[in-house]
Amino acid sequence: MTSLTYTLTDSATMLRRQLRHIQRYPSLTGMLIGLPVVLLLLFVYVFGGTLGAGLAGGSGDRAAYLNYLVPGILLFTATSAAQGTAISVAMDMTEGIIDRFRTMAISRASVLTGHVLGSLVQTMLGFAVVLGVSLAIGFRPNATAIEWLAAAGMFAAIAFALIWLSVALGLVSDSVETASNLPMFLTLLPFLGSGFVPTDTMPAGLRWFADLQPFTPVIETLRGLLLGSGIGSSAVVALAWCAVVALLSYLWAKRSFHRRAAR
Repeated sequence: MTSLTYTLTDSATMLRRQLRHIQRYPSLTGMLIGLPVVLLLLFVYVFGGTLGAGLAGGSGDRAAYLNYLVPGILLFTATSAAQGTAISVAMDMTEGIIDRFRTMAISRASVLTGHVLGSLVQTMLGFAVVLGVSLAIGFRPNATAIEWLAAAGMFAAIAFALIWLSVALGLVSDSVETASNLPMFLTLLPFLGSGFVPTDTMPAGLRWFADLQPFTPVIETLRGLLLGSGIGSSAVVALAWCAVVALLSYLWAKRSFHRRAAR
């Protein structure tokens, strides 16, 4: 067997390990998925009437706001899941399992690969659940089959980038508590973008930040694909951000893992 074959085999083993962790601790998955659902219901049924009236020149309603909100909530699902990834990585690094892996003939790369793939499965599960709840309460996209696939691909791309970032954050954390707090800034960014209200309603300085931060083009791409509102250059910008964040986070995670594993 070649080294690549060993790496793929070990990665599959580590993926199964992560999936068993997800099955063993369903409360964590429930919390990561439940928070976006609670926010969805809160904003639609408590604030939706007022916020909907501010859409489309004041002609919107609760149903219109639901359609506007869902792409932002989907992205919030990905940022919420990042916290669980950081916690899982920090647990491995602080509980001694990495020292056991070092004594075994396994690929070091497979440890991080298992975390990333397992977290991606968990995040896509969250995507499906939140989308299902959205459809149940009245979300009405008009996307074609190709646009649905493109939207799922866009979500998977940003989720993949955020997972690598959360892996890096988990590796640089000295404790599980620290790892649970470091990714929290990610959950704020959808609020400081176009996820919950249009950016043109914000003060000038905040609007400038909201338009330039990486989550806004992702949200606009999802919104355009699902609702047929057009995506313009948002998709290119969003994919560029995903590639940059994923690459830099991967390099950071790889360096941090080898440094800590060598101790």
